[in-house]
Amino acid sequence: MREGSLEAPTRHPLAWQDPDFYDEAKLDAEMRRVFDICHGCRRCFNLCDSFPRLFDLVDAAPSEELDTVRSEDFKQVVDACTLCDMCFMTKCPYVPPHNFNLDFPHLMLRYRAVEAKKRGIPLVDRELAKTDRNGKLASLAPAVANWVSDTGNNLIRPLLEKHADLHRDAALPKYAGTSFALHAHANRPAVNERAPAFGRRAVLYATCFANYNDPEIGKAARAVLAQNGVATEVVHPRCCGMPLLEQGDLAGVARAAAEVAAALDAWIAQGYDIIALVPSCALMLKFEWPLILPKDPAVERLAKSTFDLSEYLVDIARKEGLAPGLAPMEQPVTIHIACHSRAQNMGQKGAELLRLIPRAQVTVVERCSGHGGAWGFKKEHFEVALKVGRPVARQAAKQAGGYVTSECPLAGVHIGQGMEKLGGEAPKPALVAHPVQLLARAYGLME
Repeated sequence: MREGSLEAPTRHPLAWQDPDFYDEAKLDAEMRRVFDICHGCRRCFNLCDSFPRLFDLVDAAPSEELDTVRSEDFKQVVDACTLCDMCFMTKCPYVPPHNFNLDFPHLMLRYRAVEAKKRGIPLVDRELAKTDRNGKLASLAPAVANWVSDTGNNLIRPLLEKHADLHRDAALPKYAGTSFALHAHANRPAVNERAPAFGRRAVLYATCFANYNDPEIGKAARAVLAQNGVATEVVHPRCCGMPLLEQGDLAGVARAAAEVAAALDAWIAQGYDIIALVPSCALMLKFEWPLILPKDPAVERLAKSTFDLSEYLVDIARKEGLAPGLAPMEQPVTIHIACHSRAQNMGQKGAELLRLIPRAQVTVVERCSGHGGAWGFKKEHFEVALKVGRPVARQAAKQAGGYVTSECPLAGVHIGQGMEKLGGEAPKPALVAHPVQLLARAYGLME
């Protein structure tokens, strides 16, 4: 028996269509097998709240071993998991190909899938996961939608906390009046034919957040790509299904994967690269979808053709070289490397991107912000999310002035709230939603 493994982690397809996947007795046996290994190791004690909850259960049990922990208490461990994948990617020595075959996040996902099949997904969670519908409705009256969700709205936010389980102090995403896809249809930037990378073609998968909440991310990305000779199209067939994955709705994720892959397949056949504007969505297209639909050729082609935005721009810099014209950045910047960027196993591409700007003073924070998608908005999780993310907020706040950014825009807002909670009179760095916006400013393409 080997103690740990030095081999690269690998993942097995999810057997979500196998009846045994939903067998509660078999699930409980696997939970106990994995939790017993985790209890004996405890290397992940400081990653998120799942592991302290598990170890507290064991330590409080009559035998101080897993055999006297009640199975019904496992739910609190599962509920604390944000599916960030950091235990699998960075900490656990027993992931496949080790013969312990331990994949903690996918085990949590299986538990949620069994719960969803047995009890159904709560109505509020189902409605919150309809990001395309919600985005389209909110864009009809964005001022009203943003007034309703503002943390200063002492009339509505307590009601949202009571009926939608959204903590009254959690900063919710704002909505734009015009989606990125609509803006892109009406505005096509001129492609710089003198750029070294001229001739590249890419489709920007808009993602729900860049499409409905913050189109400025997409506008900056498209402008920088055009400056570097890349002709782009903007496509958003539908949400990638990450909110459904969080709830264990694997059939829903499979439907999303099949629909988006089919829509993008024609572009891939024409030689277009696919760029996802948000790391969580890139992770879905590149890694999660092929594990859910491992025999779908369109999903496989899409996975091989997809790039994270920062990854793609760094690839241009390395292979052809960036177009000239970047002005120096005089103020320092702290970048948080999002968990779903790290889970793509591509290195610190956001930091590499910022270092392409002349005189950039880049500080890297590589630790979980604590947010975890919709998880961090919830009434029962928001304070825990702030606690998990406090070390990130502290590191970001050390920089008086300048900028703080994250490739995950939700993580960025959460870090901003964390810095506010720290207080103090020193000026805080200004929050920038994505590092590509700083590159766009350096080119003089955006204010």
